[in-house]
Amino acid sequence: LYSAVSDRARLWIDIIGLCIFLLPAMTYLTYMTFPFFLNSWNSQEVSSNAGGLILWPVKLVLPLGFGLLLLQGLAELAKRIAALAGVVQIDTHYEAPLQ
Repeated sequence: LYSAVSDRARLWIDIIGLCIFLLPAMTYLTYMTFPFFLNSWNSQEVSSNAGGLILWPVKLVLPLGFGLLLLQGLAELAKRIAALAGVVQIDTHYEAPLQ
């Protein structure tokens, strides 16, 4: 379907996909993983091994990663909207993978 439509239709498919799938999913995952990190931060959770390394830096990676992916999705959405307005040029050419 994606390769059979025009460049403008491909931009609309990208915008709809970003708005329906990527942005809500990343918002939800960021929201759900933040308390996981916050509980570790508040309780100063440490490893049960000898030396007891702190665990909150590792748990911070989850909400941080999802948050950064959300920001990237917003940047891609802005780029697609700018391409529809004619401000920037985006190559939407699609080649099917070799099988």
